[in-house]
Amino acid sequence: MLNNIGLPGLLLIAVVVLVLFGRGKISSLMGEVGKGITAFKKGVTDGSKDDDTADRAIADTTAARDVTPEASEKDKV
Repeated sequence: MLNNIGLPGLLLIAVVVLVLFGRGKISSLMGEVGKGITAFKKGVTDGSKDDDTADRAIADTTAARDVTPEASEKDKV
């Protein structure tokens, strides 16, 4: 159904949307969409940085450590 729209149909839809909502409303809507895309990209990059940091922290905590108690004066007797 949508395969038959073509360029004249898209232009007609654009004109109808412009008449219904007005230029100001559409430009503010597009500004909000742009801010949303920017916030999404920032969140994705911050999330990947957080994942890298978490992976390094897990690797540091899972390293083998010597936890044997130190010999005290009582143990040496």
